[in-house]
Amino acid sequence: QVQLVESGGGWVQPGGSLRLSCAASGTIFSVYAMGWYRQVPGKERERELVAHITSGGSTNYADSAKGRFTISVDNAKRTMYLQMNSLKPEDTAVYYCNVEALIAEGNLDTWGQGTLVTVSS
Repeated sequence: QVQLVESGGGWVQPGGSLRLSCAASGTIFSVYAMGWYRQVPGKERERELVAHITSGGSTNYADSAKGRFTISVDNAKRTMYLQMNSLKPEDTAVYYCNVEALIAEGNLDTWGQGTLVTVSS
């Protein structure tokens, strides 16, 4: 069973930085793509893409994240990261990681449990 565990969330002042991690466990044959999404508390139906990376290394960022956030993957550690700099109050949200992969049972699209990021003074 594939599981994703996020960490690194917390409280930070505006202008500060955080690095989120998403560690994968379980047997994965290959990864198609991975991404970070966020959801503002109270807006459960609105989960927006923050950053996305394909197995080939192509990245895509939300306009709000461009120039401030960086997505990366350490394959040896089976961990994806989101480096977030120059954080703003509007970045406050629960951040979720997502993986699209091939496993023994077929294609998988799975999510972590989320980690809360709070940006305030």
